[in-house]
Amino acid sequence: MICAFLPAKRLAVIAFALTMAACTTVRPPPPQVAAAPAIDPLVAQRYSALETEKFHVPAVNLADLQPRYVRKLVDYPTKHEPGTLVVDPKNRFLYLVQEGGKALRYGVGVGKAGLEFSGTAVVERKAQWPRWTPTRDMIRREPERYAKWAGGMAGGENNPLGARALYLFKNGQDTLYRIHGTNEPETIGEAVSSGCIRMMNQDVIDLYNRIPSGSKVVVL
Repeated sequence: MICAFLPAKRLAVIAFALTMAACTTVRPPPPQVAAAPAIDPLVAQRYSALETEKFHVPAVNLADLQPRYVRKLVDYPTKHEPGTLVVDPKNRFLYLVQEGGKALRYGVGVGKAGLEFSGTAVVERKAQWPRWTPTRDMIRREPERYAKWAGGMAGGENNPLGARALYLFKNGQDTLYRIHGTNEPETIGEAVSSGCIRMMNQDVIDLYNRIPSGSKVVVL
């Protein structure tokens, strides 16, 4: 055997090294953590905080927002004329029809009232930082929550209608259908307990600036 020709001291060193190697725990490398998906800088800018408004509009946490509900230009062939708003409550989208078979698509959240009207209407009134008044049904259902606002809540950061509201009328009558902002952007894409069609404040401000009063609205 080769070991028989090694000096005793050398054999002792080898034996010690082998003993230590046997006692060493070989740990597997730590699991790789998947990198967070990259956020488009243009999208981040689009939903950043707004400091030029009457009230502060905080940035949208894009980690809470499904990418499909980000405002974007999409293909949308339709018989409706450019400038028409098409609301699709079922799929949680609102389209502003453009030229050339395109539309600007916004993600929305749909409240109970947003499912109670369909058909054609017009934007009779537009409001910035609108006043909000709960309905009699809301007050009757949850008086401890809504009764104190029976006289209305002034516009502001905590107002459920958010930064803008579009009021829909049909044949000169208020439909009670509203397209409005929200201080709960995490509810975009969801069915919510109250309200009509809610949009992120950044989106409803953008839409407000693009359409005039009298614009046609089609609710599917």
